[in-house]
Amino acid sequence: MKIVKFLAVLPIAISLFTPPNADAADKKKIVLVAGKPSHGPGEHEFNAGVLLLKSCLDHFPGVEVVAFTNGWPTTANAFTGADAIVLYMDGGDNHPAVQDDHLAQLNAALKHGAGLACLHYAVEVSERGGRPEFLNWIGGYFETYWSVNPTWTAEFKQLPVHPITRGVKPFAIKDEWYYHMRFQSNNVTPILSAVPPESTRDHPDDAHGGNSFVRARNGMAEDVAWAYERPDGGRGFGFTGAHYHTNWANDDFRKLALNAIVWTAKADVPPDGVPSTVTPEQLEENLDPKGARK
Repeated sequence: MKIVKFLAVLPIAISLFTPPNADAADKKKIVLVAGKPSHGPGEHEFNAGVLLLKSCLDHFPGVEVVAFTNGWPTTANAFTGADAIVLYMDGGDNHPAVQDDHLAQLNAALKHGAGLACLHYAVEVSERGGRPEFLNWIGGYFETYWSVNPTWTAEFKQLPVHPITRGVKPFAIKDEWYYHMRFQSNNVTPILSAVPPESTRDHPDDAHGGNSFVRARNGMAEDVAWAYERPDGGRGFGFTGAHYHTNWANDDFRKLALNAIVWTAKADVPPDGVPSTVTPEQLEENLDPKGARK
C-alpha cells in the first residue's frame, strides 16, 4: 500500500522488464504519460490506468514500455527514441501538452517518427494552443462549442477491418463518450462508431453540451475512436472513452486500446489482438488517494 501511495504522489518513470534473450535494439519504445489527479474516485484515474496498461504490455514481445505518472515527465530525454507516446490526462486549457515547451517536445519526437495516442480528456485542446498540432498528429481533437461529452452506453455493433480491431468483438459499454470531433479530411479511419441516444444531443448550447450541428445529426452514427496515418508516415490514435476506471476490466474495451498503442508504435498486432487479463485486485491498484485530487 505504501508503494501505491508513492506512485500517486511523485512523478515516476517505470521501465518494462526485459525478458531474457530479448534484443532491446529491435524493440519498439512506448512512453505512457499519466496526468495528475483531477476527478472523484474511479474517474480519470490516469495513474492507475497508465500503470494498468503498462502491466498488460509487460510481457508483450517486441515492445519496451516506460510509464511516467502524476504529470508531465521532468526528465529532458523522456521521449528520446520513442516509437509511440500515449497521453492520458486532463485536457482543455489545463492540458499538460500545451504548457511551457511541451508541444515542442512532442513535435521533436514526432519528427523522428513517433506515433501519438490520446485517451479520453487528452483529446481536448483549447484555443490556448495545440489544435493545429493535434489535428496533424492524431487526425482530430475535441473542440469546445463543436464537440460534446455526454455519458451514454455506446453499442459497437460492427467493427472495421483494421489491426486495431484484431480479436475485438462487438461490445456495448457506458462511458463518457465524446463525439462530433474536429477531424482531418483525409487519412482518418473510424475505429469505434455508434449511434448516440437523441437525449445526448439535446443539452443546452455550451462549451461541452449541444449545438445545432450536433442536433442536425440525430440518428446518425458518431465516431468515438479513430486511427490516423500521418503524411510523414507516423501514426495517431484518438480514443474518447476511459472516463471510468472500471471499464478497463472489459476485455474488448481494453484489447482495442492495447492494440491501438501497439499499432501506433508500428509494432505488429497479433491476429487475435494483444492478449491480457485484469483481475478485480489489479483494478484497485494505484488508485489516486482522496487527498491528491483538486
